[in-house]
Amino acid sequence: MADGSVGGMTAEKFALVRETFEANLASGADVGACFAATVEGETVVDLWGGWADEARTRPWEKDTLVNVYSTTKTMTALTALLLADRGELDFDAPVARYWPELAANGKAEVKVSHLMSHSAGLSGWKAPITLEDLYDWDKVTALLAAQAPYWTPGTQSGYHALTQGYLVGEVVRRITGRSLGTVFREEIAQPLGADFHIGLPASEDHRVADLIPPPPGGAIGDNPPNALVDNMANNPGVDVLATRTRAWRGAEIPAAGGQGNARSVAEIHVLLANGGVAKGKRILSEAGCRKALEPQIEGPDLILGVPARFGMGFGLAGGMVPLPNPNSLYWGGYGGSLIIIDMDARTTFGYAMNKMAPTTTGDLRALGLAMAMWQGLAA
Repeated sequence: MADGSVGGMTAEKFALVRETFEANLASGADVGACFAATVEGETVVDLWGGWADEARTRPWEKDTLVNVYSTTKTMTALTALLLADRGELDFDAPVARYWPELAANGKAEVKVSHLMSHSAGLSGWKAPITLEDLYDWDKVTALLAAQAPYWTPGTQSGYHALTQGYLVGEVVRRITGRSLGTVFREEIAQPLGADFHIGLPASEDHRVADLIPPPPGGAIGDNPPNALVDNMANNPGVDVLATRTRAWRGAEIPAAGGQGNARSVAEIHVLLANGGVAKGKRILSEAGCRKALEPQIEGPDLILGVPARFGMGFGLAGGMVPLPNPNSLYWGGYGGSLIIIDMDARTTFGYAMNKMAPTTTGDLRALGLAMAMWQGLAA
């Protein structure tokens, strides 16, 4: 909307969702944001509002995009699930079957499922790298292939904040001969008409909202509790302002560089909520979707420092986010973006914003909207 007010639609029974969304903007909890929800494959809430920049000169529009950081991982996971559903990828196989170089330095037994569940022991790079190195696919994947794992693969999770996208992405590239962003675009986003990009064309830069960094002391890498977390967060350091550059947006960073909005996130994940069908198109089989629910590892995460439960590329019920039933999946991004998928209720909730919350405090914006949705569903 031209004045930063709230636009979009809300089905009548979800009026509380709109009220909650408007309250977040009015209170300053959000500067600009969007929220969308689907039920049985139909979009029942699609809201956007506020401002795309901190100075409040650009309204957040219907087609505004924003970097959603680790919510991008769910798109990477979907791409891998699609290849597995087609029989091209075996999650139980050693990664070295597809990417022989990864067997080096004690990693011959690392499975694809370990990459999907953050348990491969490759939570960061051992060699010092720069932000610019993240734009050099061959360099960062070769470094990961050559190094030894930080812990015995498959024994514990340790959040692979940046590395997971390169690891899964290189397996996808070895199988298909195409980059992960290309496979995702051609096989998922374009067939669904979904406005989500892993590698954003320069022609779309004008639509991207500016991420607003968390306050000092509340960012990733501030006061790391141990050397493993320090390595993940500070090699290279996370520079939120880099997301405003052409280099970041154009690069394929499949764990953290996706540009999208709540609508595209919610509507793409209809695939998992709706047994593999979205927008009238079957992309996955029902069994292929349910593969995401298979528990891979649980317990204290070595990086996140809290108990986690990982399925095949997604967080599972009983982990960090309260979910209504066991057949639910979720993941979120640095600063606050979130996707929740409930296979039983056949619903998805997506949230994205530009004002990043500190990592040191609980961020209830997305969960408040989810709770309002659940209230409406129960009515």
